[in-house]
Amino acid sequence: MSSFFHTHSHPGSLRRSFLMNMLLTVSSLLFPLITFPYVSRILLPAGYGRISFAASVISYFTMLAQLGIPVYGIRACAGVRDNPALLCRTVRDIFWLNLAATATAYLAFFTALLATPRLHQEKPLLLLLSLNIFLGTLGMEWLYKALEQYTYITLRSLLFKLLALIATFLLIHSSDDVLLYGGISIFAASASNLLNFLNLPRLLPLPPPGGFSPVRSLSRIKEHLKSALVFFAMSCATTVYTNLDTVMLGFLSSETQVGYYTAAVKIKTILVGIITSLGAVLLPRASYYTQNGLRPSLHRLLGKAFHLILLLALPLTSYFLLFAPEGIIFLSGPAYIPAVTPMRILMPTLLLIGLTNLMGMQMLVPSGKEKSVLYSVTAGALVNLVLNLLLIPRFACTGAAIGTLAAESAVLLIQTHILQNSLTPILRRGSFRPPLLGTLAATFVCAPVKLLHLPAFFALALSALLFFLTYLAALFLLQDPLAQEIRRRRLPGKNKD
Repeated sequence: MSSFFHTHSHPGSLRRSFLMNMLLTVSSLLFPLITFPYVSRILLPAGYGRISFAASVISYFTMLAQLGIPVYGIRACAGVRDNPALLCRTVRDIFWLNLAATATAYLAFFTALLATPRLHQEKPLLLLLSLNIFLGTLGMEWLYKALEQYTYITLRSLLFKLLALIATFLLIHSSDDVLLYGGISIFAASASNLLNFLNLPRLLPLPPPGGFSPVRSLSRIKEHLKSALVFFAMSCATTVYTNLDTVMLGFLSSETQVGYYTAAVKIKTILVGIITSLGAVLLPRASYYTQNGLRPSLHRLLGKAFHLILLLALPLTSYFLLFAPEGIIFLSGPAYIPAVTPMRILMPTLLLIGLTNLMGMQMLVPSGKEKSVLYSVTAGALVNLVLNLLLIPRFACTGAAIGTLAAESAVLLIQTHILQNSLTPILRRGSFRPPLLGTLAATFVCAPVKLLHLPAFFALALSALLFFLTYLAALFLLQDPLAQEIRRRRLPGKNKD
């Protein structure tokens, strides 16, 4: 019997890729949580504020340099990965385009640095952090993801993050160590990109340097640019509407309300990262199936992905709706109790974002309909903007949370409308009953823990144990496909394909 993520004639296991990418995502969120309490106390608010400000400035120029290529490159390379010559040419052309965009970003950066007094004040720090722009281009991570090298990506990233973590505690001792911490942050984020470039000849037999002539591939580069610009616009729109609530809250309310909202969003961000880890590893596989006309394989893959999103999003949403106060107190402290209401409002977005990530990045993008994703995300940004203007002055951080929930709902509705004819064969393969009933059973079993009034840590530990053990037991009893596969794999003599 075929496995839950059975694949053939492709590099790597999709299940392993998903687990590796989820580990990578969680580590990317976890390491800052570990270092923040130490660094913020050593550098003090002024020093840490300088780092945050400079990193925010550089992020916009990095986005310009990347030009949507991190997503477009995956789709373009995944579809031709079985043709070495065509893959090599595609990589070469996209890399030249990326270099041109990077040169443009640096031109804009140096112009802004010279023309803006506020940026000129932080010239040494900004110049140091600007290395991330070039190293991000040099790393060509889109190629590694297109070829599904997720084990390599994750292990490499974990190694450099661990070294940076050790360096932070060993070397950062004074509020004057701002530049040193900036260097460590570059090492954590971008040193692996240098390793990517050095490893490239082993991954892909690229032509000699003379083969990288941009003149000969100018027409193809223009075609890549035309497609990449749509992904760039998507990136801009997504960046705007995911950061808009915090920015508008700062302008229309108070810094205290921003603090409450940040605490609520922090938990949501970690959980969304876990759920959308699946999407990142599905894009190259879905692109391959789409561009090679393997429609049944694509429907099977997407149906299983839909089911896995339900398996993850439904229990996480229910659990953190119930135990939002304990989660906030444990991570941020009792002073952040007002963050409980916005956190509860934001929890349904776990499912909404999981579904829109599946429909947008695994269905529309591989089919060449990235403009539809752009329209949906732009609509979400407009909904967020209007509701923030109306609700934040009256309801502060709660209003911002409502705006975000409405924006994600708008994106889902638009993408569902666009894909209404394509969703039927995929939804038919999904299974709603086990995750839904399992979530209800687990919620019922762990709810009495609220009545014990335990300290936050013990309440979370006990309730999580009861909730997820009950949930797993329910999945087995209800014969969920994934639970059945796990059972089959643990029984000797069964087919492990």
